[in-house]
Amino acid sequence: MGKGIEDRTLVGKPSTTTAAAAPAQPASARAWFMLTLSVLAQSASAMLVNGVAFLIPSWRHELSFTLVQAGFLVAMPVAGTMCALIIWGAMTARFGERFSLTAGLAGTAAGALGAALSSNVILMGALLFVAGAFAASTNSAGGRVVVGWFPPHRRGLAMGIRQMAQPLGVGIASLLLPAVAGVWAVSGALAALAVAAALMAMMCGIWVKNPPRKGSSHPLAAANPYRGSWFLWRIHGVSALLVVPQFTVWTFALVWLLTDQSLAPAAAGAIVAVAQIAGALGRIGVGAISDRVGSRLRPLRFVAVAACISMLALALSDWLTSPLSIALLIVASVITVADNGLAFTTVAEVAGPFWSGRALGTQNTAQFLVAAAVPPAIGACITLLGFPATFAIVGLFPALAVPLIPHASAEVVAKSRL
Repeated sequence: MGKGIEDRTLVGKPSTTTAAAAPAQPASARAWFMLTLSVLAQSASAMLVNGVAFLIPSWRHELSFTLVQAGFLVAMPVAGTMCALIIWGAMTARFGERFSLTAGLAGTAAGALGAALSSNVILMGALLFVAGAFAASTNSAGGRVVVGWFPPHRRGLAMGIRQMAQPLGVGIASLLLPAVAGVWAVSGALAALAVAAALMAMMCGIWVKNPPRKGSSHPLAAANPYRGSWFLWRIHGVSALLVVPQFTVWTFALVWLLTDQSLAPAAAGAIVAVAQIAGALGRIGVGAISDRVGSRLRPLRFVAVAACISMLALALSDWLTSPLSIALLIVASVITVADNGLAFTTVAEVAGPFWSGRALGTQNTAQFLVAAAVPPAIGACITLLGFPATFAIVGLFPALAVPLIPHASAEVVAKSRL
């Protein structure tokens, strides 16, 4: 993948002054500080949106919720995020990144606090939906902060670092929430999420600075990357299919370790935390590999195949009660999150600077739509069929994704249209 293609994708035609000068510009200390705040904000958001899955055992034992009811609660913040992504994208464009991050995280804190004060499954689910809708602000505003402050030749690394925020937040939640729930019940764990979001709202309100805004007049603004090509739609479909194993592992790993493997809560939480941290580092590593080989799609194809194999291996080892099961769960946890950065970068590069916001909104909405359906559907599947059969079924989804991944030659053609 040539340097010129990378520059055109991010800042327009390489003949412009901005594009020519950008590679010589170092990332400022302020840019790295904005990246740090973006990672922390996204992590706080992920602790709520994706981390409440670690409260499933507490909901079942403390409040006597069924696995399907607990899955419903886990799905609610994901559904809220999905419904609000496009709205927050528009609000960020209108009012700026600082406003969106501050207001969004403040609303997340309020929703989580309300859920902490409720014991009714419907009301708690509604409040978690609201909290998730506000948490969606970090997806658009946090990404725009990074893209706005970093020069083009550093955005790949910066976005790779930012992509580790989600598994990092999930890893923190896996350690924090079961421990807090064990001492202060479910309400205490949800209150802890509210405190984390409130602290980040204050930090973003004080320190986040909106990046410099450039004019939007450009001949490429009217170029629709969806017109005459199925490339982006195929990437959206691939990402949606790969969400199934990712959210299955995220949602039910702790339950599986506690019930199927009979581990102590502290040990189970530590294993999940290690897996999530390894997954966060894996995203950066896979992104670096894609830079090295000059393609996002070749590593993406490898990740999809590996996700299928890892889930089927986990199913077989669990069915055989093999001692390798826990190790395979960690492997699956790392592999199933590795595709996000690759697909995210591919969409941004192919969509170009004037369509990337809309394309990424479509990408995220499709992923969250599937993610919202995974907890209740997989919870019901586990209830009816057990963990081994469910893991095997989930392993089929990345297998379906493999033929949808365009070939590397199509990637070059898609970028050349910019």
